Amino acid sequence: MLGAGFTGLSVGLRARCMVYEAADAPGGICRSYHMRPGGSVRLTRTAADGDSYRFEIGGGHWIFGDDPALLRFLRDYGSVRRYGRRSAVFLWRARRYIEYPLQDHLEQLESDVARSVAAELASIARQAVESPRTQKEWNSARFGPTLCALFFHPFNERYTAGLYDRIAPQDAYKSPVGSARGYNATFVYPLDGLDVLARRLAQGCCIEYGRRAVAIDPSARTIAFADGTSLQYRTLISTLPLNRMLELTGLHVTTSADPHTASLVLNIGATAGPALPAYHWVYVPDSASGFHRVGIYSNVDRTFLPQRDGHGGRRVALYVERAYPGDAPPHPSELHAYVQAATRELREWGFIDSIEVIDPSWIDIAYTWSWPGSSWRAEATERLQAHGIQQAGRFGRWVYQGIADSIREGLTIGSALSTG
Repeated sequence: MLGAGFTGLSVGLRARCMVYEAADAPGGICRSYHMRPGGSVRLTRTAADGDSYRFEIGGGHWIFGDDPALLRFLRDYGSVRRYGRRSAVFLWRARRYIEYPLQDHLEQLESDVARSVAAELASIARQAVESPRTQKEWNSARFGPTLCALFFHPFNERYTAGLYDRIAPQDAYKSPVGSARGYNATFVYPLDGLDVLARRLAQGCCIEYGRRAVAIDPSARTIAFADGTSLQYRTLISTLPLNRMLELTGLHVTTSADPHTASLVLNIGATAGPALPAYHWVYVPDSASGFHRVGIYSNVDRTFLPQRDGHGGRRVALYVERAYPGDAPPHPSELHAYVQAATRELREWGFIDSIEVIDPSWIDIAYTWSWPGSSWRAEATERLQAHGIQQAGRFGRWVYQGIADSIREGLTIGSALSTG
């Protein structure tokens, strides 16, 4: 098993197979870490005196859904707390919040805009269902010109780092039509953090850390690691990104690879500003500095804040997310300028005041997409399977899924291996 994220950990638990992880800790990008106010060092655990913020490497990772079987599984490894989503679209130029999904909260728009949107949605409902080719066409066909101009087009242009009018429609459940719930209406989160949950799952696995695969010979079925060691496999389960596995194995497919986007996440601990909203996260289509989402960890749970609060309960832990084209990290000077612009903007909005800690994380493959009509994912998966390699997980299969689905998938694969 390659990879000790939540899919790999679940496979390892059920199959009792060896798990090889490149990093020095389990959890992948869905892992919490801690930082002291004024500090610059990431801590693997909460500070002994409780004086530390909790952040996550890839931004807020909540476990969506209310599957009873999954909840029972999670509770075997610690307490979890259930939450009801509080999220909104923030139109900062108008200083207006519209609750998510905004098409179900038209009363929060200006009256003339709301009337236009209502008329457009009614007209769309009477039309025959089309088969849009791109994500932009999909949104246009379902939400009409006014909502698209107000939110869907500018937000998705940023969220996809400019791929919006070229990628195939996908993840329709993220923009529900005629539903006030959506896929993330409820979620749970481990009381002790994702890092503790990952470590507890890892205790039931056989894991070797610091084992980064650098080459795979699919004919000989051997893996070479960066430390100079190698091993042979009969069947290999991998959660490494699909494109990276093709590179490692040297296998080729006839079609062009589907695209991906990267993400820069700024984790910030600060004293709260006077206009900090009460939402868990807000979608921002028009920020001046280019980010598209702000997630407020401490509005979900105050365990993300230092326990020793010298600011009268007015601290905030939050993250800011900005998308980039895949494999194109910003130059250090560009990163510095962006951090300055983003934090200045958050202050102008009244979200934050005095910053106590700020820590950027670069996620080189954060979201995966498909070109219209592409068969690359299927071809790549089949090519690897022919050499005993089964791809699993969000990046391994090049699909969007949350932690809950990743755990379920891992348990299913692990059960099949243990009985096969």
